[in-house]
Amino acid sequence: MTSPVLRRAAETDLDAIVDLLADDPLGRTRERPGDPAYAAAFAAIDADPNQLLAVADLDGAVVGTLQLTFIPGLSHAGATRAQLEAVRVRPDRRGDGLGRELVQWAIEQARQRGAAIVQLTSNASRERAHRFYERLGFEHSHVGMKLDLRG
Repeated sequence: MTSPVLRRAAETDLDAIVDLLADDPLGRTRERPGDPAYAAAFAAIDADPNQLLAVADLDGAVVGTLQLTFIPGLSHAGATRAQLEAVRVRPDRRGDGLGRELVQWAIEQARQRGAAIVQLTSNASRERAHRFYERLGFEHSHVGMKLDLRG
């Protein structure tokens, strides 16, 4: 099977990225493909040097995506953290190693940018995702909490 090219996302990838975000039980409840808010969010991400929104491109089709945010900090002797989010793979490519390739690519991007830690959060209901990340060497180390400010 042909390997996709992993690259920074372009504005022309936006609809495909949103479709990937919406294509799971949690995404179906919170994403709104076609909403113009995604264009503004993409512009902000694309303009921020601490953001890397990436896609896996297979012959012009987006088959995977992830976002990596670089967070400078004082703890850990001034270490930069790379926050990995929104890792998604198109259903017909799941199970063929693309997710692993995406995450390993993101880890290498973090290394190249001098990050000391790659971290992520995953919804508690995503048990398969947790096992996937554990196989890649991630460890359960913290308890995550969120406060939704929209309501």
